[in-house]
Amino acid sequence: MDFNFKEILTAFMVLFAVIDIIGNIPIIIDLRKKVGHIQSEKASLIAGLIMILFLFVGQSLLSLIGIDVNSFAVAGAFVLFFIALEMVLGITLYKDDSSNASLTAAVFPLAFPLIAGPGSLTTLLSLRAEFAIENIIIAVVLNVIFLYIVLKTSTKIERLLGAGGIQIVRKVFGVILLAISVKLFAQNIKMLFI
Repeated sequence: MDFNFKEILTAFMVLFAVIDIIGNIPIIIDLRKKVGHIQSEKASLIAGLIMILFLFVGQSLLSLIGIDVNSFAVAGAFVLFFIALEMVLGITLYKDDSSNASLTAAVFPLAFPLIAGPGSLTTLLSLRAEFAIENIIIAVVLNVIFLYIVLKTSTKIERLLGAGGIQIVRKVFGVILLAISVKLFAQNIKMLFI
């Protein structure tokens, strides 16, 4: 075991920036309005499991099915792009009429691709090349704990900001998410043609 506080902190900060749970608060609030209740524990746990699992088998899994990391990131960029469009334009593209909507929302689009999405999964692959795996796992667990706290307190955050504040934050972060999806697309699409 090669525990290194600096590596843990760096990996935590990088993942925290990519996951951007604070920026996703408007999406969480919006999902909660659509489905009623979001299972915070399940969403956090599933996102954490996806990230840790992908850390171990991500590269091999993608190459096994003939998909490179860049194609995976481009596909994820499309999903993020449509979520961002919903936020900016106030339209609904994602509809789920199943009776278990709160569980579905915990998995899609919350746990995947919003939290454990192409951005965080490709980041995990690049972190693995630099840092010891146990330090990355600790960084993922710390992010999942923080994520759980934000999911649990999102209604308090909503009350604090008010309806107008939520709308403003939603539009602003929608544009930011749109920019992230375009950047993710642009960075990876050119790699597909090299």
